[in-house]
Amino acid sequence: MILKDEVLTEEGLAPAHVGRVLLIACGALAHEILALKAANGWSHLDLQCLPAKLHLWPEKIIPAVEEAVAENRGAYETIFVVYADCGTGGLLQAACDRLGVEMVEGPHCYSFFEGNDAFAARAETEFTAFYLTDFLVRQFDAFVWKPMGLDRHPELRDMYFGNYTKLVFQAQVNDPALDAKAEECAQRLGLEYERRFTGYGDLLTALAAVAR
Repeated sequence: MILKDEVLTEEGLAPAHVGRVLLIACGALAHEILALKAANGWSHLDLQCLPAKLHLWPEKIIPAVEEAVAENRGAYETIFVVYADCGTGGLLQAACDRLGVEMVEGPHCYSFFEGNDAFAARAETEFTAFYLTDFLVRQFDAFVWKPMGLDRHPELRDMYFGNYTKLVFQAQVNDPALDAKAEECAQRLGLEYERRFTGYGDLLTALAAVAR
């Protein structure tokens, strides 16, 4: 009889969690992670998303990740945190080191979507760029316009964005509707528009390594 917490392998019985990977991820990355799972057949990767709005309070990301790891540790062979530093000042990395889990490298998702090396190479000449990903274009009002109070006080726009010169849309997929919306976002912010197709960048590389 095989117990519910065991699986039959070529070598015999093994705990059911063997080979299973849990991705604890920012909710802003859910669409991209699910797309990569489907495209690559990574059925052994499970996804648990934390609220995307935690980015508004980076200090809340760390306890949320710690709680998720503690709740799931016994059910998975590997847990991987799909966050970059995301404004935690290195504290998320320190927490992951303490918990014995790995995380995506990079300062933020704009960097790892572009590729951390490529993003760093542009940093000195592109410090007046404001970035949007596919997710942020879709959720521009909820994550940019309203939290900054621009829906109530549009006159604040130039105060917030006066030092920016352009909006860079880092496109993960080719979607004309998203392109049009991103260009509209640039117009609303009074910025020049640049579309840059990045694909999934280092996110794909990181998840492929975990999947192996």
